[in-house]
Amino acid sequence: MEKNNLDNLRHSCAHLLAHAVKQLYPGALNAIGPAIENGFYQDFDLGKWSISEEDFPKIEAKMRTILPTWQKFSFKEVTLEEAKKLFKDNKYKVEMATEFAKQGKKLQTNDPGDFLDLCKMGHVENPAKELLHFKLLSVAGAYWRGDEKNKMLTRIYGTVFPTKEELENHLKMLEEAKKRDHRKLGKELDLFVISENIGKGLPLITPKGNIIRKQILDYEYELEKKSGFQQVFTPHIARSEMYKKTGHWQHYRDVMYAPFGIDGEEYVLKPMNCPHHYMIYAARPRSYKDLPMRLSEPGTCYRFEKTGELAGLLRVRALSIDDSHILMRESQIESEFKLCIEMVKKMFKAFSLNNFYVRLSLVDPSDAVKYIADAATWKKAGEKLEKIVKDNKLKYIIAKGEASFYGPKIDFMVKDSLGREWQMSTLQLDLFMGKKLNLTYINEEGKEEHPVILHRGLTGSLERTMAILIEHFAGAFPLWLSPVQVIVLPISEKFLEPAQKIKEELAKNNIRVELNADNKSLGGKIRESTLQKIPYMVIIGEKELKSNSISVRKREGKDLGSIEINKFINQLKSQIENFS
Repeated sequence: MEKNNLDNLRHSCAHLLAHAVKQLYPGALNAIGPAIENGFYQDFDLGKWSISEEDFPKIEAKMRTILPTWQKFSFKEVTLEEAKKLFKDNKYKVEMATEFAKQGKKLQTNDPGDFLDLCKMGHVENPAKELLHFKLLSVAGAYWRGDEKNKMLTRIYGTVFPTKEELENHLKMLEEAKKRDHRKLGKELDLFVISENIGKGLPLITPKGNIIRKQILDYEYELEKKSGFQQVFTPHIARSEMYKKTGHWQHYRDVMYAPFGIDGEEYVLKPMNCPHHYMIYAARPRSYKDLPMRLSEPGTCYRFEKTGELAGLLRVRALSIDDSHILMRESQIESEFKLCIEMVKKMFKAFSLNNFYVRLSLVDPSDAVKYIADAATWKKAGEKLEKIVKDNKLKYIIAKGEASFYGPKIDFMVKDSLGREWQMSTLQLDLFMGKKLNLTYINEEGKEEHPVILHRGLTGSLERTMAILIEHFAGAFPLWLSPVQVIVLPISEKFLEPAQKIKEELAKNNIRVELNADNKSLGGKIRESTLQKIPYMVIIGEKELKSNSISVRKREGKDLGSIEINKFINQLKSQIENFS
């Protein structure tokens, strides 16, 4: 089913949920109920009532009782005064109607037979036949209009599909996703901590988690080194005046933290790395021979995310961006994009994320507020970027109105092992900022020209990347990424000394290894190591000592039998070196 039709199906089911809740809980007020990715939600002011997931069977039963009476949605355009009268008992509908009217939008009611609502979205043609395969999923709190100053409402999430089979497959995927939830696995595998004492959205990466983070960064550094990138380091704060010059202040003020003073000047926590990199470029005269200049930095930035939108490592307030800014001549745009596209492809291969496409995010010319006003430059940049996408044979869709305020971009959308889509790498073409900040270089004729800029996020946020990889691999990382690659398991305390020697030999060869010296049964140690998803277990006992070998077992349960230690080490090294 096409996305628009699915959205209509899901939004219509939100109406059905609203009707059922209002019947079961007299006085409850329904607010908004949009379609979202893979489902819908409906917000309620429940008054004296409360709802938990234990109430879902009752609510679903009421929805199924109502459904046969719904034949077709009827629609009617109304004035603001009419809307206020029709929905006088629902302050949320009145507020929305008043706001829409101020914006010059038409007000429309809909009714499938016995449930009048105010709504401007699409709906299905025959609800009684099309809304059969639904399921309520979870309940959460949500501030009205997303504003923490407003009342906390009850948000019920659900999903609906055209067929029973599609619904069942989706529910199976959700069950598997619960097992893979990076917040759950992050705790079980000791990868990161979010402490109330430090603050929400400020993850603390543990020693094991930092090994994964460092492996990602080391891999990216090697990619960049081979491609002529130069790493820089920039502070975590800057004068707010810099962001006003670039335009970030005007376009990103709502996600920037409050300014603070130093020596009578106004500073902010760094929300992005771009201005810092520009000033490195601007620090001395540049020649066309210096270009392209590829500056990169895994820089930590700080952005205000609403508490209700924080989600483990996926949505944080301190995010490390594997950022790069390539300052170049217009004639170098295509070759630099090709270089970055190839880097992204190599990285996805290393992460076993082989199913991806790109979203070509372009300007919406009708939005005069969101974008720099220069239609000709936007047209030129958009056409150039679409040509690059086609020339590099990337599968793509167009997303109008999703460009950054300074240029169109390519967002790489990957599918994980469960088929879920995630946005990762981003390549943005910026034809504005060089002129805006008067960045220059001297061309062959001794004249000044402005460079153009490629903004490159290789994965995007490193925290988000870790979350995606935890869930993609279900915590069972490939050998090169695993925090602990081998664990040595002596059968009893009698074999601790030879086990320690085996550990030291592995460590000497740069294998990340631990020794389980606990006085437990071998079976218990194997179970514990399996739960920790350690790739290899090395077992040491009487048999191994006599044969001067080790017994090796994989986390999947496969017994590899006896092997000489040096041969095992060479196999590990080969597997680590040839992961991509």
